[in-house]
Amino acid sequence: MTDKGTSKKVTRVGGDEANTTSGSTGFVASAESKGKARNLRIFSILSWIAAIGIEVWAIMILRKPPVEMGWLIGLIIGALIFAVIGNVLWKKANRLDPASEKDKTRFFIQNQLGVIISIIAFLPLVILIFTNKDLSGKQKGIVGTIAAIALIIAGSTGVDLNPASIEQYTEQTAQVESLTGGVNHVYWTKSGKSYHLFSDCSYINSDRTTEIFEGTVAQARELKNITDLCDRCERRAVKENEVTLPEPAEEPVQETE
Repeated sequence: MTDKGTSKKVTRVGGDEANTTSGSTGFVASAESKGKARNLRIFSILSWIAAIGIEVWAIMILRKPPVEMGWLIGLIIGALIFAVIGNVLWKKANRLDPASEKDKTRFFIQNQLGVIISIIAFLPLVILIFTNKDLSGKQKGIVGTIAAIALIIAGSTGVDLNPASIEQYTEQTAQVESLTGGVNHVYWTKSGKSYHLFSDCSYINSDRTTEIFEGTVAQARELKNITDLCDRCERRAVKENEVTLPEPAEEPVQETE
């Protein structure tokens, strides 16, 4: 493949590039990626524990009339902040060290754990608020609505509609390597939705582009959650490969007597 290059600033993404496909084993996260994922999951779990702990605190306030509305609302907001932090960190960890789709139950739980924790952290509180006899109808409406909105926000940040998987990484990396002669190397931008095979692709060399990043397929997914290959780059790579492929050797014609 030929790449004319670009006049834009190109930043090489750091990190271990040992994330490759290898035979039947498929994609394997590097030791560095696994370490980062482990740390992120620890912080995520701690954030979730804090969110659930704050929920318990809020429930205790509900059970001791008169209910301090200011404290209750503050605790709901605090629980929401910790829940969202935990959800964001957990999803980032899953992109660094994805699960396999072969075990469907584990795959679902690992990727949707943020939603499950959000329900645990807010649904009991919402129910207790609306069934509390010490709160007036107006108080239930105000604090109950806040708690319900917190549940929706936390749940939406916890759900992963396009979770990463070992199989997905393997397929995407293999596609890029088949088009680049075995090289796992792509380009992307901060606001882009696709990764590219060529740094001079017109889609990432527009006036609004100030910086182009380069790295592996896995790194594009880890950092920006980019999952799509640029169609223009794919067509260009296919065309260039067709031009550079050697002509098949002609078999010698056997003379007949």
